[in-house]
Amino acid sequence: MAKRIDVNNVDIFYGNFHAVAEVSMTVEPRTVTSFIGPSGCGKSTLLRTLNRMHEVIPGAHVKGSVQLDGTDLYAPGVDPVAVRRVVGMVFQRPNPFPSMSIFDNVAAGLRLNGVKNKGVLTEAVERSLVAANLWNEVKDRLGKAGIGLSGGQQQRLCIARAIAVEPQVILMDEPCSALDPISTLAIEDLIGELKEKYTVVIVTHNMQQAARVSDQTAFFNLAAQGKPGKLIEIGSTEKIFSNPDEKATEDYITGRFG
Repeated sequence: MAKRIDVNNVDIFYGNFHAVAEVSMTVEPRTVTSFIGPSGCGKSTLLRTLNRMHEVIPGAHVKGSVQLDGTDLYAPGVDPVAVRRVVGMVFQRPNPFPSMSIFDNVAAGLRLNGVKNKGVLTEAVERSLVAANLWNEVKDRLGKAGIGLSGGQQQRLCIARAIAVEPQVILMDEPCSALDPISTLAIEDLIGELKEKYTVVIVTHNMQQAARVSDQTAFFNLAAQGKPGKLIEIGSTEKIFSNPDEKATEDYITGRFG
């Protein structure tokens, strides 16, 4: 069941460093939202707060609230590991577990959650690889190392691993930046399919990619050097790319700065 995300007055800090300021936005279920903007403006930082991944960095903390269907992910007593089960993440570079087979890569999260039944694991691995459009390419070599796949296949393997635990939200941090154009197209097609079941949020530096895959686009920028990143504008992708409200958004999208 895809979830709605509500970000309310969020400020993000790393120790005393104020990384992102005063972000509020809503991401509807079964949509794709792209975060765009110049490097260092807080896109990936905000993405990681949506499943509390930023907390792996010592001193990181958040003010404000991030809610999934009204449940505050930062409320006292909420387990970050439980949050990451519901909000999966795919990183910039494919990161299959190098010592594991293709099968074990996909099954890793399920085993971590206590699933031991071989039949359940087998069904979940096939279902996830089918959903990631990878099954036909690997079904005869599930026992081989995941690290032996091509870059594009490895990224789809990581997506299969993320969806095997049946999250409601999938976050993707520049999922195509390390891939060739054909692999990128395969991932973009997959994102379009994933939104039928999940809420998807991606960070991308590729304007054409944001325009192709997303329903909603959020533009972030630095107010000034040394200042925190801010959400400048969010709206339907069509509007942001054709008729944005802010000049800074237009300048970035048309390449006049950034």
